[in-house]
Amino acid sequence: MRTWYRPLVVFSALMAVTAVASVVGLLVDDRELLGAPIWLKPLKFSLSFVAFGLSWAWLLSLPERRPRFLGGTAWVIIAASLLEMVIIIGQVVRGKQSHFNTGTALDSMLFSIMGATVAILLLATMVLSVYIAARRLAPAAELLAIRFGMGISLLGMAVGILMTTASSGVEGITGAHSVGVLDGGPGMPLTGWSTTGGDLRAPHFIGMHALQLLPLLALAIRGRGERVSKRVVWAASLGYLGLVVLTTWQALRGQPLFSPDWVTGTALGVLVVGVALGVLSAPRQPEVSAPPVEAERIPS
Repeated sequence: MRTWYRPLVVFSALMAVTAVASVVGLLVDDRELLGAPIWLKPLKFSLSFVAFGLSWAWLLSLPERRPRFLGGTAWVIIAASLLEMVIIIGQVVRGKQSHFNTGTALDSMLFSIMGATVAILLLATMVLSVYIAARRLAPAAELLAIRFGMGISLLGMAVGILMTTASSGVEGITGAHSVGVLDGGPGMPLTGWSTTGGDLRAPHFIGMHALQLLPLLALAIRGRGERVSKRVVWAASLGYLGLVVLTTWQALRGQPLFSPDWVTGTALGVLVVGVALGVLSAPRQPEVSAPPVEAERIPS
């Protein structure tokens, strides 16, 4: 980790401290907002930023020479993320909803700023992704996992845009996490994802964390040979992409994540079978390099 991009490591450490402070908030502050403990949102966001920051701190360590604009872009991401967390925590202290809240002039201004930070985060992350993806900075299977991880992560971030267009059904609230039901209804433990309607937070979460899961998969199968590893990464990455698309489609149709209809269930089954076939079709034995051939001795 000594070579990881230090500003992002420090940012991740700060987010880890924020997560601990949020846990303390959960223990000493019994207020709730939309049916969930009020400090749960900053806890989830800070943990997500820890994973995001460490992932990019590692990715930016891969180029032997890091152009100056990459560092500048990383600092833009850090600044935008910190501003978003300040607003989220500030609204928690006020006992107000941070996302989609346009009930007062102040709340509307803060939500507009958050919207701008999200756009900046998406664009800056896209810049970093294009630079890293265009270069051969890792072995073939790991590079493939990195490219897919960055791309699917961007798709997961973009799913958040759909939340701003969802109908809240509440005056002064523009946008919603849930589809078909009001935010704040029955939800899953910890995540709070709706158990009675669709919830766009599920594909948003799944997509964003491809950035961690797919490279970790590639590292886990390192040593199985390039052909085997690439086949497994291809199958897993395409399956992961399909899962993000499927869960987004499911949420937009108002279905809870774990209560799909037969159409969604069938599509999931086809996806699982496709991934399994892709993995099983990989060679069972890693390829072995042929020993060097000694030159034939010709008698003098």
